[in-house]
Amino acid sequence: GFSLATDVADYLVRKGMPFRDAHAVTGGLVREAEERGCELHELPFDRYAEASDLFEPDVLEIDVDSALAARDAVGGTAPARVREAAEALRSEVGS
Repeated sequence: GFSLATDVADYLVRKGMPFRDAHAVTGGLVREAEERGCELHELPFDRYAEASDLFEPDVLEIDVDSALAARDAVGGTAPARVREAAEALRSEVGS
């Protein structure tokens, strides 16, 4: 699947691209990856560079671990937030 597509779009948004445009650019990359039978991070960087000049080689570092860690809000998937939620639940159940 392409569960990291939103993270690629968010990458462009952090670089200043409106989300609607970032979604369209990322959608094009997803289509290309589907056609090639590969994952987004397996596309060569030049395909990203052709899709937008905002992409830098670090976009290929987006993976499941970085995606989870990026969601660091309360209730998010970052490891520290998951630990906090688990500790709160243990405290609630234990009392």
